[in-house]
Formats: sequence, structure tokens, C-alpha cells
Amino acid sequence: MDSPSLFVFSSPLLRYLAFDSTSFIFAMEPAGKRRFSPVWEHFELISPQKVKCLVCSKVLSYNNNTSTMLRHYRVLHGNEETNQVEPGSAEKVDLAELLVDMVIEDSQPFSLVDGSGFKKLMKALAPSYVLPTRQTLKAMVEKRYKETKDKTKAIVAKASACSLTSDMWTSINTDAYLAVTCHFIDETTSLQSVVLGVQHFPEAHTAANMAFMKTSLMSEWGISDKVTCLVTDGAANMGACARELHMRHTICVAHMLNLLVKKALDQCPELFHIWANCRKIVGYFKSSTTAKERLTQMQVQMGLPVLKLLQEVETRWNSTYLMLQRIYTLREPVGAALAGLRTDLTPLSAEQYRIIADCLKVLEPFNYATIELSEEKKVSGSKVIPLLSMLHHSLEEEEIRQLQTPESTSMVEFLQRQLREKLNQLQSMSIMFLATLLDPRFKKVGFFSPSKAAEAEKRLTMECAAIMSRTASSTSSSLSSSSSSSSEPSQSVGGSKLWHFDASVHQARTTNVTANATVEVQKYLGAPNIPRVESPLQYWESQKCTLPTLYKLAVSYLCTPASSVPCERVFSKAGEILCKKRNRLSPKTLEKILFLNKNE
Repeated sequence: MDSPSLFVFSSPLLRYLAFDSTSFIFAMEPAGKRRFSPVWEHFELISPQKVKCLVCSKVLSYNNNTSTMLRHYRVLHGNEETNQVEPGSAEKVDLAELLVDMVIEDSQPFSLVDGSGFKKLMKALAPSYVLPTRQTLKAMVEKRYKETKDKTKAIVAKASACSLTSDMWTSINTDAYLAVTCHFIDETTSLQSVVLGVQHFPEAHTAANMAFMKTSLMSEWGISDKVTCLVTDGAANMGACARELHMRHTICVAHMLNLLVKKALDQCPELFHIWANCRKIVGYFKSSTTAKERLTQMQVQMGLPVLKLLQEVETRWNSTYLMLQRIYTLREPVGAALAGLRTDLTPLSAEQYRIIADCLKVLEPFNYATIELSEEKKVSGSKVIPLLSMLHHSLEEEEIRQLQTPESTSMVEFLQRQLREKLNQLQSMSIMFLATLLDPRFKKVGFFSPSKAAEAEKRLTMECAAIMSRTASSTSSSLSSSSSSSSEPSQSVGGSKLWHFDASVHQARTTNVTANATVEVQKYLGAPNIPRVESPLQYWESQKCTLPTLYKLAVSYLCTPASSVPCERVFSKAGEILCKKRNRLSPKTLEKILFLNKNE
């Protein structure tokens, strides 16, 4: 039989679809030619319609073709002879791998291969390609999961330090899941994010149970002694879990800003009344088709772009601001629509809209800050103190001072007090102030308090000296061990009691380490700050040899994210996958699909 060849379609639409000709040559061979197919070396015919795999003893259906046998062996046992592909052409892609990609990237169910429409499409694109069964497709995904997890573990193992984010989620089946993501700076000084696991959590949501699962995950990934910080929301059990793990803990800053805004609205009765009324109006237009159509008609008649009202969501940060912003933008069509509808809702007055306009001016910087601090692929933890300082500064600008409504003035005063309180807390947390100081965009300029900046500088010098001391000790230990093995010590001449100046030598060495640390820190702080739009990690990559000790500290502290958004994004994807159509998907399979979706 001819050697396997690769069929490639010439059509532009099909040029990426290629497959091994042996797959369908074997499939079309009659039973009398079984001995000519290499796949029969690994299978035994046990009945006219059943074959058994000689490798794993699994029984498969047989219908006078070897396609199912070939696919089983290729996926589970990696038969290289029956999976040959001509090298050197990037366009010759295995359809099976593309199918796995489609399931992972597009959140498609395994039953996709059973759909009549999909079968018609594949028959038109690749008539000779035999689609795998849903069980085989699931096995292919599981194989990809094992391969990707091994590769990802090898990457994480090279990290010298990392930070974790964690959160809980409840599915449509009311099953609880605990997600943990890992963030670190790799050997090329690039920020990396990895999903460690999204595990089913049927136990009670106590700190001890969560700590046990996180400890297992950290042990599995080999990062138990590398975690510098855990970022979560402000739930009490999350904080208690961090204490149980004896781990540094920071609260998601995006959550913190969201709570600040809601407290600012709560503390003023008139603001709270306006806020509650806006929620009712938006809820009415969202629930009534007649009201929705009426609002659309009003926008068209007024020559405005057709927009929908946005409802506030408890778990969505800055959704309060977006709701108020949209209802203010649509104030005229909303008022006109309500006037023509039979409803008990009272439209907002002109004075109330004026209060909303003032509040939007106050809250606009908070919206931008939340968006910036929610970035996952850029350094964000070092921005927390500078951004909160800028928020406090924005509340003192002339435009805000000129606000006339008592409600907006009350909100500004409340937010200023709260920001000062939060800044004092954050500037006292080493994980935060060291990250800010080690960011070449901010350094000491990013601090709200000059005295806190001076304290941070002292702490940085101490940590730098500690690393230098450990490095010197390990170097001297290796030198002394090598010298002792090459020559015998002359202890008989007087021993250690004679050499009293050993303590002086040790003290001088310690002093030198502190002086060297001070020199390196001052050299870094004395250099000009880089522009805010530039990458701090590129700066540290260029200074790796010039500031070697501070580089190690930067790798440890700049990997901490400002928020737990990475976990929120994992759960957003989980909601897409575990929908009504796939509500019987097992937790194990869901975890594998999410892992591949986020880590490939």
C-alpha cells in the first residue's frame, strides 16, 4: 500500500483543512482486507460487530470499517504510525485538533458532533472525514488537559515568587466552586497569569475548609513557599482563610471602591432616594415590553441613538455609576415615555437630575480607577496607592469645589474621609508600599504621605540588605566547605578562642551589606522616574545586572494584582459553559475546560 499522503483542499475556505488519507482508506476497506490495515495489530475481532483494544481492553463497535479503532488508538495510545503528517507545512492542520480547539475556545458542548447541521457542514467541507463520537471528543479534551497542565506546571515551577487571587461562585445548579489563579513574573520579566484550579466545593464555606483546598492546590503546583500575597474580596471567611494559611492578604481594590461609592449614596437620604428610584425606573423598562418599545419610539422621534437603560448589578463594580450615567443621558426620552404609560412610577424631577449630574462628576474618576485597577496583563498592584491618592486629589479640584447641590457636597466630604482612611491603611501594608516604591513610574512620588514614603524607603533598604546577607552567607559557606575539604584546619595552634577578631570581621561584613544595600536603593531612587505609560517590567529587565538585588524584590512584589478580577473572569466563562443546555456537565469536566480555555 502507498505511503500515507496528506490531502489539502485548494479552495481558500478549505485550505486549512487537511487529514491523513489512511484514515478513510482503512475505513473503506472491506472485512476481507483487514490484515492490510496496521491498526489491526492493536485490535482483536471478538464478534461480528465488536472489537477489543489489545492495549487497554476496551470494547468498541465495529461496522466493517476501522475509523473508530484508528481514532481510539490515536487519541488514547498515540500511535505514530497511523498519525503521520507531512512536515514543513503550517497549513496542514489535523481536523481533530481543530475540533478540540472549537470546544475549548467557543464553549461548545461535546454533543456538537451529533448535531445534524454540523454534520452537514463537515460533510460539505471534508466529505471523507469521519466525525468522532461525543465520548471520543471528551477523551481528546482530557488528553489535551493533561498535556497542557504538565506544560503549565513546568512554567510555574520556574517562578521565584507569585501571588494568588481567589473567589467563590455558585452555578445554575447551585453547586459552589472555588477558583484560584496564580500571577508571577517569568524569566523574561513578563507578567504571567495561570488558572490553578476551579474546584467543586460542596463543603461548608469555612476558612478551614477553604484553606485546606488552597493548601492542596499550592502543594500540587509546588508553590507553597513562593506565595507572597493572596488577593480576595472583603468577605470575612476569605480574610480568615488567609490568616489560617499565615499568608499576606489584601482586599480587592475594585470591590473596595464599589463599597465606598455605595456607602456614599447610603449616607445621604436624598441621594439614596434618587438611587432607589432609578433602580425602579430601570427595572420597569427592563420588565415591560410596552415600556421598552415606548422608550425606543421616543428616542427615534427625538433623533437620538437608540440606547437601553442599564440596571445596577450587585456583583458588578462601577455598575451604579453606569446606571446613573445612562439614565441621565436618556432623561428626556425616559420622561416622555413615562408620561405616556400607565404606571405609578414618579419620573425624576429636574432638580434630581441636577443632583445626578453633580454626582456623576464626582464618581467619574472612580469609574476610571476601577477599570485601570482591573487589568490582568499589566502590573496593577503598584498603582493602588498612587491611584487612590489621585482620587483624593480629584475631589479637591476646582470643578468639584464649585458643585452647588448639598447632596454632592456631602458625598465629596464622605469620600474624602474614606479615601484618607483607606490610604493610611494601604500605606502601612508592606506588600502595597513596596510594590509602589519598586515601580519606576512612581517610586516615592506615588505616596499620599511623605512620611510613609520615607518609612517605605527604610523597609526597602532592610529587605535589600537581607537578600545581600543571605547571598553572602551562602557564598562564604560554599567557600569554607570547599577550603575545609582541601586542607585540614589548624585548630591545634589555638583554636577559635585565640581569634577574637572573628566577631569584628562579622560585624564589618554586616555593616558593608547594609551600606551596599543603601547604595543600590539610593541609586535606584535617584534615577529619574520613567513615563507612566511605559512598562515597569521592561525597565527592570534592562536593570537586571545594574540593580540585581532590587530586581529580585521587584519580581516578588510587582506580580501582585490590585483586584480579584482574574477569578471573576474565570467565573464569567464558567457561566457561559455551564448553561441550561449543558447543566449536566460534571464539575471535573467543567474544571478541565476552564483550565484549557484560560491557560492555552
